[in-house]
Amino acid sequence: MGESLENEFIGIYNYCVMALIQLKYDVGESTDLDAATATTWYDEVTQSTKDLMLKKNQDYGEAWRDMRVSTFTDLILMKLLRTKQIQENDGSTLISEGIDANFQDMMNYAIFALIRKVEGTT
Repeated sequence: MGESLENEFIGIYNYCVMALIQLKYDVGESTDLDAATATTWYDEVTQSTKDLMLKKNQDYGEAWRDMRVSTFTDLILMKLLRTKQIQENDGSTLISEGIDANFQDMMNYAIFALIRKVEGTT
């Protein structure tokens, strides 16, 4: 029996947090990170992403509430593909946002999907 859909979205969220921490603090694959620093960085990344979501929500309203959970899955997959393309292009973009913005968008889509699941909407 596999993981629940909710756990998968939580996993996506947390992997994006880890990726943003690695990008922001250039920790690479170091395992010498103490718990207090990791917690501080986690809180900074999640707060920054929440602030971005609130700002975008002011611009677009709560349009996400009318979207299906499967739509969020599709959006996450599109952002993941775009992130891979940016990485293959050594981080260069002509008109789109950078890798960090794509990870933040994926985090917010995962949260929106979780909210929709908790509300019992699909």
